[in-house]
Amino acid sequence: MIGPEAAESESTREMQLPECRILAVDSATRSCSVAVRVGDRLAAETTVVSDRTHSVHLMRMIREVLVLANSNLAALDGLAVSVGPGSFTGLRIGISTVKGLALAGGKPCVGVSSLEVLASGCLPGGRGIWALMDARKGDVYAGHYRECDGGLERVAPEGLLPLEAVLRTVDTPHVFVGDGAQRYQARIRDVLGELAAFAPAEHHFPRAGILARLALPHLAGGRSLEAGRIEPLYLRQSDAELQLRSASVEGDERKP
Repeated sequence: MIGPEAAESESTREMQLPECRILAVDSATRSCSVAVRVGDRLAAETTVVSDRTHSVHLMRMIREVLVLANSNLAALDGLAVSVGPGSFTGLRIGISTVKGLALAGGKPCVGVSSLEVLASGCLPGGRGIWALMDARKGDVYAGHYRECDGGLERVAPEGLLPLEAVLRTVDTPHVFVGDGAQRYQARIRDVLGELAAFAPAEHHFPRAGILARLALPHLAGGRSLEAGRIEPLYLRQSDAELQLRSASVEGDERKP
């Protein structure tokens, strides 16, 4: 996963990139996005926002994007995938698909935070950035960033937080982005007033084109991973895991 250090400015970063060819997949939310980037050029990108499982359309989208980019799996230098946080099912589908393609082709991988992808879509802006993904039950997956030399600097570790805990930290102008920002927009405005601005509607889902841009310097710089080492970043246990843990605790309590 891309680390918390400040990124290089986009213009400097892109000038230094070789003609690496990368396929990027994001399936962390209701949005499923796939892109091919070649060096500093976005060659093709497609996005579907749907309540259907991403397994229905992901492989078709990958094939279509490769055709649009006049490329194929053999020609790729590597793959990138959004590792979360986000939907448990969506993340499993995206990561397992990318792992399978990378292992089959012997290609390296880069894992990128979904929250970082969202926040990067707000640059340049001159404000702090809160990327919020809806985690339900009044909680959000939250990433706090600031602009630094044209790139992002992480202010604090990404985490699962109550919305109110996020709002208590804001005392300067910030941009809010993500489906969590959309869902709680009225509450955020009520509490923060003019301190809160919101990204345009089309920015509230992670885009694979941005994911590829963030991953490309890591691929070009030899900081990628073998496919088998890419793991999801959930930040919370699934409902099934919580139920299993609860059942295990109850069983232990019944033992004499």
